[in-house]
Amino acid sequence: MAELKRRLDNKEYLPGARFPAVAELAVELDVAPSTVQKAVAALREEGRLYTVLGQGSFVSENQ
Repeated sequence: MAELKRRLDNKEYLPGARFPAVAELAVELDVAPSTVQKAVAALREEGRLYTVLGQGSFVSENQ
């Protein structure tokens, strides 16, 4: 989660942009998909990401 927060803070993923898929991030970060899923869920709870059913997760405008 710390790495994903760092990327958001560094504007690697801009507001409104589609956030990478869990499977893609799991491979990139060399962690289990369930670990990434938990981090994404926590970022949603913090309001930094939102999910559109069938489309994926996106970076919140006011994150």
